[in-house]
Amino acid sequence: MQPFVSSDNHTLCGKSENKFKLFRQGAMAVSPLCVAVIPWGLLAGSFAVDIGLDIFQSQALSAIVFAGSAQLVATGLINAGAGLATILITTLFITSRHLLYGLTMRNTISPLPLRWRLGLGFLLTDELFAVCGHQLPKTFNRWYALGAGLWFYICWNLATFVGIVAGKFIPNLDLLGLDFAIAATFIAIVIPTIKNISVLISILVALVLSVTLQAFNVEGGLMIASLAAMIVSYSYDKVFGKQKNKSGEDV
Repeated sequence: MQPFVSSDNHTLCGKSENKFKLFRQGAMAVSPLCVAVIPWGLLAGSFAVDIGLDIFQSQALSAIVFAGSAQLVATGLINAGAGLATILITTLFITSRHLLYGLTMRNTISPLPLRWRLGLGFLLTDELFAVCGHQLPKTFNRWYALGAGLWFYICWNLATFVGIVAGKFIPNLDLLGLDFAIAATFIAIVIPTIKNISVLISILVALVLSVTLQAFNVEGGLMIASLAAMIVSYSYDKVFGKQKNKSGEDV
């Protein structure tokens, strides 16, 4: 004789299985980017040790700040003896793109409870935005996003820990060419977003200007290139977008 199982229990089990399935799908979707970011995490961990931070402080940097480019820049500034104000302002500019990510996903995230908004907000990185940032509110799922964001967070911190340990035993880890992973990761994130001419123009302007300004040792060249790219792309979209709307044809 089979034990009685209520339909409510079946419903709860079904919902739990569906949540875990979506969580796992999100983790799988971001896994290629997790692999690409491993050398980046190794550098972040080893740099933190090189500037004199202990193991706990080095790991806390990844666990709390959780921003690869900002961590690398901040550790470099600390090593150079920069003041706190300089470090904060620089990292603010570097991570300001997350404001744009948040604004882009605002309509999707705002209906969620506060705990979900705070959690996904903390986990919102370039990689999570690449996976979920362009999903429509109807197709967005919080458990899928949580799986992608949390799995990337775990992988980043594991890579950082390995870098911390390796930094103590492998000298000159920064000379092994691992920093190429930074460029490779952003290339992998950016290329799939090129879906119209304005985005392509923005990328080309940023690429040309950043390389040119770097060649001439212009301070703040990266920020200048970023702002110029946004302005040019926005201007193109405003001018030719209006023409498209009037003619009803692609420009």
